[in-house]
Amino acid sequence: MNNPIPEFRVNPIMVLLLSVITCGLYLIYWNIKVAEVLNEVAEKEVISFPIAIFSGCCMPVNLYFYYLAGKECLPKVYERIREKNKDQSVLLLVLGFLFPMVAAMIVQGDINKLYD
Repeated sequence: MNNPIPEFRVNPIMVLLLSVITCGLYLIYWNIKVAEVLNEVAEKEVISFPIAIFSGCCMPVNLYFYYLAGKECLPKVYERIREKNKDQSVLLLVLGFLFPMVAAMIVQGDINKLYD
């Protein structure tokens, strides 16, 4: 259960800034790295590489990415860090549609707790 997790610790504010500065291109890289971490935590491939890439440039895939992260992956993160389990799929889905960079900040903040 405690497999080594790839390290991807980024300040959530930096996710926002780099996303704005690169007009969203940073989010493609971020999606790939986050998918690696979340898949390792879930101990299976929940978010595939193509979904991670296309979610950076295709809105329906982006919504699916955040839904999977909130529904299937983040509960495993909370379990691993011994935090109360919460389903953030709807929140991330709405934010992913309206403000994807804010949804990314929430996911990154939860991932960072793995390394504390």
